[in-house]
Formats: sequence, C-alpha cells, structure tokens
Amino acid sequence: MDYDVLWTNLTLKQIQEKLKALCISVSCPVIKRLLKTCHFVKRKMRKCKTMKEVENRNTQFEYIKNLKNQFIKKNLPVLSIDTKKKEMIGNFFRDGVAFCKKAIGVSDHDFNSFAEGIAVPHGIYDVSKNICYLSIGTNKDTAEFVKDNIEYHWNQSIKEDYPKAKKMLILCDGGGSNSSSHYVVKERLKQLAENLKIQIVVAHYPPYCSKWNPIEHRAFSYISKKWQGVVFLNHNIIKELAEETTTKTGFSVKAYINTKIYQTGIKASEEFMEKIPVIFDKVLPKWNYKFNL
Repeated sequence: MDYDVLWTNLTLKQIQEKLKALCISVSCPVIKRLLKTCHFVKRKMRKCKTMKEVENRNTQFEYIKNLKNQFIKKNLPVLSIDTKKKEMIGNFFRDGVAFCKKAIGVSDHDFNSFAEGIAVPHGIYDVSKNICYLSIGTNKDTAEFVKDNIEYHWNQSIKEDYPKAKKMLILCDGGGSNSSSHYVVKERLKQLAENLKIQIVVAHYPPYCSKWNPIEHRAFSYISKKWQGVVFLNHNIIKELAEETTTKTGFSVKAYINTKIYQTGIKASEEFMEKIPVIFDKVLPKWNYKFNL
C-alpha cells in the first residue's frame, strides 16, 4: 500500500463542517475547486503492486518479447490465450449500467443452485491481426476445452490469415487449464499440433504476471465493458454482445458457443508420460517448450 498517498473519503459537506470547527467559513463549491487545484480527485485503486517477486521474471519477459518479434516478422501467428471467470446464466445482478427507461429487475440472491447454466469465456487473441476468437463454453474449463477451442477457430478462421504457416506461438498464463506444470496440458497441445499439422511453440508468463498477457488488456478489457450492466439470460446474449465489440484501432471479435461436455480431473496418459514428446527450451524450460510434428 502507498502509505505516503494522502486521501480522504469525506464528503464536501463533512469537510465544510470540519473547517467550520476551525473557524474557517467556506462554501462546498469552493472546497471542490480547492481540492481540484491541489490535484485531489476521485480515483480508483490501481492494481500495480507485485504480490511476489518471481525469480527470472524479467528474463522470461525479454524472452517472450524476442519470440513475438521473430514470429511477427515472419508473418507467423502469435496467439495469446486465456479463460475469464465463469458467469451464471439466469436473471442475476451484474455490475455496470445501461441506458433504459427504468431499472432492470433481477433476482435478489445470486445462488448457483438457481442458475440455468454457466458460461465459460475462453479467448484466443491474434496479436498481429487484432482479432479475438471467443469460445463460450457451457461446461468446464479444462485443457481439452482449450485445445478444442484453438482447433475450432484455427480451422474456421485463423489459418486463412496464415496459409503458409508451419508453426505458431501460444502465449498464456501458468495456471488453470493453461498450467505450465500439468502434463495433461502438454499432452493436449501435442495432440493439437498433430491435428493441425503445425509446430506449436508455447511460452508461459511467470506467476503473478497474467495482466501482461496481451489478451487481458487488448481484448478482454473491451469485451468486458460490452457485457457490463447486461443480464445474461442465455449464452446467445453473451456471444452477440461480444461480436459487437469494436475499437477505433480495428479490434473485432468472432465468437461461437461450445456445448461439448468436459471431464475434470483427467491426467496425462501413461504413454505420454513414458515418452514425454516435449522439446523443452534451454531458456527457462519450465515456461518455454514446443511440440514438433
């Protein structure tokens, strides 16, 4: 916490009363102008303090930067992927506001047991083309879910932009369905490489650094704004709003609803663990590796 940052949550009226107790008479409009002159304005907290220093953090950032530049220079796909938090389907309250003639009435409790389903938004952001390929799952967030989403969008759209590509770079966090330590994730990515007949190079962002993953600030930040203040009565609403998301820089979204049922708790097969067909990089192999055909 910045203990040297001066702040107050007093209202203008409360400040006026405290000044009055000190025999200082001043109106609320003047107090407001004085606060502004002294650069006191209402501000939100900013998530900028690293919770934990991770060894080799900067080395990995430099490595990812060089990898991205190499792939982009050769017109090869650089895909930043991530899964956002699950959303309940139903007449539930959601943060944000929308223009309407009267307030939208929603349920007074947000219990999971009353939900008509869940939505699992998984994004694939093409760093060069400024396009997000969004999959809205209806079940679980697993390594197979991620593999299926990349395969679907590659076959439907992405490969058209890279007809001669023989390899792709995937940037992701290090936890959950993208875990850098779970071999089931590596097995699914190996299957993906074989299915797409393309070499896949993977680079994980270090722990506590997920906010630097391009999809977070270049895709999900805009899509989330489009979803604010809207009741998610069904998956189609989520899809349609996402596809309406655009920016002045040409950002766009292509979305689909993935209704496949996924099992959790699956581990890598014995055959995969015996062979471990993963080529680990010499630079921080726990975060960097690739899969050849």
